[in-house]
Amino acid sequence: MMMPPLPTSPSPKTAPYTVAVLGATGLVGQLIMHLLEQRQFPIKELRPLASARSVGKTVRFGGQHIPVQLACPQAFEGVDLVLASAGGSVSAELLPHAITAGAVAIDNTSHFRMHPNAPLVVAGVNDEALEAHRGLIANPNCSTAQLMPVLQALHQAAGLQRVVVSTYQSVSGAGIEALGALLDESVHNLAHDRPNAAALKPSTFEQTRFARSMAFNLIPQIDQFEEKEGLEQGYTKEELKLIHETRKILNLPELAITATAVRVPVLVGHSESVTVDLKSPLSVAQATTCLAQAPHVVVATTPEGYFTPRETANTDPVYVSRLRQDTSNPATGLNFWVVADNLRIGAALNTVRLAESLSQRGLIYPATTPFEC
Repeated sequence: MMMPPLPTSPSPKTAPYTVAVLGATGLVGQLIMHLLEQRQFPIKELRPLASARSVGKTVRFGGQHIPVQLACPQAFEGVDLVLASAGGSVSAELLPHAITAGAVAIDNTSHFRMHPNAPLVVAGVNDEALEAHRGLIANPNCSTAQLMPVLQALHQAAGLQRVVVSTYQSVSGAGIEALGALLDESVHNLAHDRPNAAALKPSTFEQTRFARSMAFNLIPQIDQFEEKEGLEQGYTKEELKLIHETRKILNLPELAITATAVRVPVLVGHSESVTVDLKSPLSVAQATTCLAQAPHVVVATTPEGYFTPRETANTDPVYVSRLRQDTSNPATGLNFWVVADNLRIGAALNTVRLAESLSQRGLIYPATTPFEC
């Protein structure tokens, strides 16, 4: 639910800003700092924050080695903007202190995404929701973020009736330790398993951090299963995030949408197989033109020109290919394939783009209405 505009118009803080990166030593935190520097976001002081075990380390920014500070309430004094990616429990504990200290926080965790006082925003899709912030903006789930520019463009062109999504999500979505786990499992399997006449059954890797062995495998579970009785029972939290976040971002609370989320042995880059039923007919040619005009989207124009995670990693766009009519609903149905770097569009890049949008709109200011957690 989008909150109404604040009753007063506070004076925005002016650039350059004091920016704290919460979770600075993690995969996303490191990429956030890289993008801040690469995109020349106006910073007068960068304050890298992390847990006690990272204090004493340094991060490189602007040609300097900056010491990592302890993430604690006192660390937000004098901070204008907090970019948080240290886990939901850390955000829940520390971001209220940051907001009270006068900072605006962009949170990359799931903790506040469905909070009624937290705008859930994808840059270039619903930036206007930033106007209602009360000191905190939520960054959506990685699989949700890359799909939003595509669904919004199709909805504006022909109206969304129903959406079916199957995701194929890389292990980097589970953090830096998951990358190492996949590589370790792969090395183990290659060293111990040899094809023979019998059916190949790779040996078990006892140190796996996944629900099953990840190397050379697919796991149809990301996060925990919903156990409460009801329509959502049996879905994973990852699948439910995609469903509920899509409805909130697109402001379509009744949208018929369902999802299946699968973890795949890919290092970086999430893929999605999507079927949409539209309210009005839209040809493949019309859909291609529509998507080509959407912000941050690249569309293949031939069937052979499809995109994969390997070749699109470390790039910024959302890539759409395999666009075709749905044979089960040729009048108003479309199928397509969506690929993006989940660490960028699904996390760090969207965070930095939101910071840029806040700055351009003059929205970096202390909340005049307290954020109620």
